[in-house]
Amino acid sequence: MEICSTKSRWNFQGKEEAKKASACTIRSYLNTLNENINKNDTRNVIPLSHGDPSGFPNFRTTKVSEDALIDSLQSGKYNGYPQKSDLLQASRSIAEYLSRDYPYELSPNDVHVTAGAKQAIDVLITALAVPGANILLPRPGYPAYEALATYNRLEMRHYDLLPEQDWEADIDGLEALADDRTVAMVVINPGNPCGNVYKREHLKKIAEAARKLGMLVISDEAYGHLVFGSNPFVPMGVFGEIAPVLTIGSISKRWMVPGWRFGWIVICDPNSILQKHGVVESIKNYLNIGVVPPTLTLGAIIRILVETPEDFYSNTINLLRKAADTCYGGLREIPCFTPYKPQGSMFLMAKLNMSLLEGINNDLEFCTRLAREESVVVLPGEALGLKNWVRVTFAVEISALEDGLGRIRAFCFRNAKQT
Repeated sequence: MEICSTKSRWNFQGKEEAKKASACTIRSYLNTLNENINKNDTRNVIPLSHGDPSGFPNFRTTKVSEDALIDSLQSGKYNGYPQKSDLLQASRSIAEYLSRDYPYELSPNDVHVTAGAKQAIDVLITALAVPGANILLPRPGYPAYEALATYNRLEMRHYDLLPEQDWEADIDGLEALADDRTVAMVVINPGNPCGNVYKREHLKKIAEAARKLGMLVISDEAYGHLVFGSNPFVPMGVFGEIAPVLTIGSISKRWMVPGWRFGWIVICDPNSILQKHGVVESIKNYLNIGVVPPTLTLGAIIRILVETPEDFYSNTINLLRKAADTCYGGLREIPCFTPYKPQGSMFLMAKLNMSLLEGINNDLEFCTRLAREESVVVLPGEALGLKNWVRVTFAVEISALEDGLGRIRAFCFRNAKQT
């Protein structure tokens, strides 16, 4: 039976910012690429597009972490909402874990747990998105910042990372972008998507620029300690006395458990500048509105941080170093690629020389056709703010990586311009 309504107009509509924000995300690009994979191709799909190696046996998390989560489940204590005491114990253990790398002691009050690094980004962007404000984001960068800034109507201004200088921030450029409404700049170290690891001297220059411009630094350290080049990992919070720093971290990458959804925000601000200006209160208020980490993971976090053996970390670094060398070396042998050698994280960026390819006009077309013809998925640079580049993930099994590189090589030579 057809029901007729006399109402001629409805008072609701979808939010346009949600559509724009969704289009910015890696997930949106990967959905498109995966839809283009040839379902008749009997070969395995090689996922060189995202930072989740947990599906590969060589990147499985440590047994200590698994046992801690199982014990948390079987204890029967963590099936409900988290208790305040559980949150405090987790914050204390994170503060102690991170303080090893700081020149000052972090307090449990400086640490706020989140449901992964993604929620931490959401909290910080939302807390800072006051009317008229703007934020400085790296280009190339991690698109979650663009998506959440778009959704919250926070103006974005992009500063460049310089590939010929190990992807250092163009500090002169970012200073030219800032004004008295610039609230923060985002630094991602170790780098996603570039695989860079910043030197201590460069991080200090960033902190000094932030102080000069009156803004705080959001330091995304989701890949903290995953370094295998010549530069050691230095937390941005080391320079919290120069300029206030909000650090984002998680167990997703170092422990290979992104599905466990546990992260943190750390207030690195010995001078209490963020407290005086209401930023800490804003963060706490938004956290009160949002979700909390899974209680099961909360119950396991102390053991994960305290009991993980050092050889697990070193074995992970050795795996990543070998995979990075394989990926970089393989791409260097393909004429249309200019890869930049990574020093950390799970990615490298490679520039595409489109003039060497026939019938492929940009990086999105390259990635779409590669997915369709070879069942290999890499991320187009367009998704990261850098057209005619690609981001390649090397945190997979070496056999899968070598297979993927072979297919990329075949694709590029098959579509090379004839001279």
